[in-house]
Amino acid sequence: MDFLEKIITEKKQEIQKMPLEKLQPLRQTTSFYERVKKNPEKIHIIGEVKRASPSKGAINLSVNVIEQAKAYEKAGVTAISVLTDPTFFKGSIEDLRQVAAEVSIPVLCKDFIIDEKQLIRARNAGATIVLLIVSALSRSRLKKLYEQARTLGLEVLVEVHDEQEQTIAEELGASLIGVNNRNLKTFDVSLNVSQLLGEKQRTDAVYISESGFSDATQVEQVKDKYQAILVGEGLMRQTEPMDKVKELQVSR
Repeated sequence: MDFLEKIITEKKQEIQKMPLEKLQPLRQTTSFYERVKKNPEKIHIIGEVKRASPSKGAINLSVNVIEQAKAYEKAGVTAISVLTDPTFFKGSIEDLRQVAAEVSIPVLCKDFIIDEKQLIRARNAGATIVLLIVSALSRSRLKKLYEQARTLGLEVLVEVHDEQEQTIAEELGASLIGVNNRNLKTFDVSLNVSQLLGEKQRTDAVYISESGFSDATQVEQVKDKYQAILVGEGLMRQTEPMDKVKELQVSR
């Protein structure tokens, strides 16, 4: 069983115990899509709050998520991603709730979403963007969850890792498409994934290159085809994340 299969198996058990929450008002903020399209001259950054990962283990378990998120916002990130998976990433929905209450920019609920209950829970906690991973869902399930999320007023970041998945995301009509440089089956990372898929883009979506960024030279490799990058570990290991954000925020 690979990493992704293990995570989805655990996620199904987690959802069985998850209550269906009553819908709360949507947190209001300008959409990530709008923010990026209005300022195409720079690479936009999604700064991630990430305590741990299956491949690297503990990254920063004791991080103060509010302080980390505020530092990201002050440094000029366009959105903040919060890992909410408790088993493999040591995150929580409470981390998301705390961050969303303290910042004014879009917040992404980063989890392995396979059920509508997770969408409602994310929205109630203050997320304005949710992640749907093509490789974790059947085509029909992806379409259903995408439509449910949009009905809830949420932006949807549809994540892909190869050309076939990117075509699926584009045909779905996704306005945010994330190319994950990390293979979720092995957790190996390569920027070649973004470089290859960057040549295959077919829509006016905002394309986001995810994972594997630790310095500006790496960002330079993808900036021509991507409007944004998502950075987690590269920021979480910094004592001064603001400096790293500014380094990675290169002009396009």
